[in-house]
Amino acid sequence: MKRIPLLAIICVAPLIAAPEDGAVLFQKHCAICHKDPPVNRAPLPEALAKLQASQIRQSMDSGSMKEQSAALSPEERAAVAAFLARDSSGAAAGGRCAANYEPRTDATHWNGWGVDPENTRFQPERMAGIKAAEIPKLQLKWAFGLPNSPVAAAQPSLFAGRLFFGSNDGVVYATDAKTGCILWTFKAAASVRSAITFGVVSNANPAALFGDTKANVYAVAVKTGQLVWKLKVDEHPVARITGSPKMYGSRLYVPVSSIEEVTGGAAKYECCKFRGSVVAIDIESGKLAWKSYTIPDPPKPTRKNAEGVQLHGPSGAAVWLSPTLDLKQRLVIAGTGNGYSDPANKYTDAVIAFDMDTGALRWVRQLAENDGWNFACVSPNKANCPEKNGPDVDIGASPILRELGNGKRVLVVGQKSGVVHGLDPDDDGKILWQTRIGQGGALGGVQWGMAADSASVYVALSDVHLRAKAGGLFALALSTGARLWHAAPSATACAGRPGCTPALMAPLTVIPGAVLAGSMDGVLRAHDAKTGKVVWEYNTLRGYDTVNGVKATGGSISAAGAVLANGMMFVNSGYGALGGMPGNVLLAFAP
Repeated sequence: MKRIPLLAIICVAPLIAAPEDGAVLFQKHCAICHKDPPVNRAPLPEALAKLQASQIRQSMDSGSMKEQSAALSPEERAAVAAFLARDSSGAAAGGRCAANYEPRTDATHWNGWGVDPENTRFQPERMAGIKAAEIPKLQLKWAFGLPNSPVAAAQPSLFAGRLFFGSNDGVVYATDAKTGCILWTFKAAASVRSAITFGVVSNANPAALFGDTKANVYAVAVKTGQLVWKLKVDEHPVARITGSPKMYGSRLYVPVSSIEEVTGGAAKYECCKFRGSVVAIDIESGKLAWKSYTIPDPPKPTRKNAEGVQLHGPSGAAVWLSPTLDLKQRLVIAGTGNGYSDPANKYTDAVIAFDMDTGALRWVRQLAENDGWNFACVSPNKANCPEKNGPDVDIGASPILRELGNGKRVLVVGQKSGVVHGLDPDDDGKILWQTRIGQGGALGGVQWGMAADSASVYVALSDVHLRAKAGGLFALALSTGARLWHAAPSATACAGRPGCTPALMAPLTVIPGAVLAGSMDGVLRAHDAKTGKVVWEYNTLRGYDTVNGVKATGGSISAAGAVLANGMMFVNSGYGALGGMPGNVLLAFAP
């Protein structure tokens, strides 16, 4: 699933409005995408308002929106930034632990995105420390406010009694899991949106491992927050890491994505040259072991667009979320996104398996053909839109690998098309079953992920374009894909507020007997795993007194799911992208 930059402002016409009037500039040239409902993944103005003017200017001057803002004069860019940042506060975080504070070193953890190599998002009871019967007793224990952020996107991770999470302004926090006090912070070069993964590096010391939106990968000492190593894994100007790295043995496997389909929306841009990839890094040295592109053939010049600009392809097939490890076959399995430019190829909207040791491509299974798309396809000037303009139905969610018994296994893949696929991981991804759960679309179907226990896969449906009728939770049989139950969308308490829908975009989390689902309406709900009945809910849409003194509010729950370990549950609230309601809070619960 794409993580489009928060400032996805598409300025598609000659900019001639008065530079001193930011509101006029925004309405005339940018509001075409930033409306309710938004065009594809453009954030609402309410989310942009939470940014600082300096953050917006950096994005327009030299960051991800440089191409779209090229026709704006410096004065016009300043006017737009000042207008958008009218609600920015940006207090610095306090709440440090005492100097001699030592957190408990608990054995239970939630490591990375999917909690295990197979990305099941299933936490056993002994690790969760919370039984399904205790879910209705959950109460808020503390809240943490993220400074300078309209996006609470980075799912937290729990290790050695510490809670780790990144932020929109690039700060990584290590806090005490029980109290939320800050043990240390680390400043990355750009936003950290992925969950933190843990592994052992030099001198048998544990390290926090993560990427940023400038395609840098970091290893930082768990105890001190000191940098161990840093490696840039892709030189493309808009390459980024949005998915969590996966650690196994002595190697770290990192997915690489980009926002070139955003820059590709500018008619004067030579679209497109980025290819998704998976990178293997030696954990001890921080050096590259191998890098394998999702599209093996490098892009070449193709045709010139209506503006006379040279275009290139093939491109795209970004890897948006954490890869899945098949330890039996020794494979790294990744889902890919759409193509950015012509020609079409078999590697977009596909599941691709790479050899874990060498990076060699072992097999590919495409699940949607001819899906070429970039932001030009929704702009008045469609010069860079691929000739085979697809529906933009990425495989953005991490595949889930599960045993079926009798030596059989299944790889479950959720897609934005609204279809869930069961593939055979032992037969080159052969399709075993397919089940449609919704209409699907650019913001439809399965967005961020599913969860599975030993018998069922639980699937969250977005279909946000259906507004009040969006959403729904499904349980499917792992062996056949048959529907076991369906929980209809819940009524929203925020009806009428921009970005409020019952769509379920956030990834699910499951413990024995209960499924946790966060909604775009800001409510976290627990469902009975056998029936789908709601057994507990908490509305995060309010203000919070935080342990670090930062003013915080809840918003849409998306991009990251609930994390349970050692008797506590943690969840982000406030995803101001993808048309969601902005917010900036991390919440901690316990029975």
